[in-house]
Amino acid sequence: MVSIAEFSNDPKYTVKVVSERSGVRTVTLRAWERRYDLLEPERLDNNYRLYSERDIEVIRWITNRLDDGLSISNAVLEYKNLRKNGLWPEALPSVLPPEPSRKPGYSTEVYAKKLFTSLTTRNEAEAKRIIDSVQSMFDLKVIFFDIFSPCLYEIGEAWYRGEIRIATEHYASAYIRGILLNLLQAFPIYSAAPTLLVGCGPEEFHEIASLMLAVLLRREGYQVEFLGQDLPVDDLIFYAEDTGTDMIILSVSSELSARPLYKMQSMLDKLPKKPKLGFGGRYFNANIEARDKMGGIFLGESLDEAIQNVHDILD
Repeated sequence: MVSIAEFSNDPKYTVKVVSERSGVRTVTLRAWERRYDLLEPERLDNNYRLYSERDIEVIRWITNRLDDGLSISNAVLEYKNLRKNGLWPEALPSVLPPEPSRKPGYSTEVYAKKLFTSLTTRNEAEAKRIIDSVQSMFDLKVIFFDIFSPCLYEIGEAWYRGEIRIATEHYASAYIRGILLNLLQAFPIYSAAPTLLVGCGPEEFHEIASLMLAVLLRREGYQVEFLGQDLPVDDLIFYAEDTGTDMIILSVSSELSARPLYKMQSMLDKLPKKPKLGFGGRYFNANIEARDKMGGIFLGESLDEAIQNVHDILD
């Protein structure tokens, strides 16, 4: 195992990056810093704080101890006792995507086309090389919005034109879905964060956008469960009560999927925790009147808007 002492102590990350990498919300990080004197970030002239790779590993170690059942005060005490004796904790294994570390060789459009070619020719080794490359050059949002989404759109269009088989389209979608699920599971779960259930409305089978949102919200530090496609309302209500969720987020692309959701917020209001209902998708983007029927909260026409609105609602 690697000791946390082996990680760089050079201050170079903002609190937002630390939050994304550790899964701990910025407000919580500042509270820990203030109450427990846990970290010593470098302060710039503009009062911004910069944190090191070592700081991130310390935070990840602390959150792991919280998941083991310790209180924050006891976890910090355990860490400080180790340091008092000249010891460092062992770093947690990480399977997070690498931080962008080199300049792109091509535009995102070129990488989207390269990925399209590799997936439609079922060249999985080449697809993996492309994805490994773009992860070292672009942020996840750029990869999702400017590479994955255009690639999948063109694959759908190629199937519609009869240029590829439906099995090829399913293969490509399943491959991207697998990448997204791996990313979702790679980010740490902070058990004290608000719980979100993310998925698709009844009879809705287009789940990639919802899965992208789930990954990005997990990176923001929320405790996210991705429930996938075609979620029955009654079962989802029971599940929300069982899990004590704070918010349900559903994607919808047709009236058939939207109609069963119109009374869902009133059903959620009868639960002890009264979770919020957030919604979005192509159908609501195009039908403003349908948004008013929902009773929940329209999260916006893009994933970026949805993430910001979730912050505004829950933080």
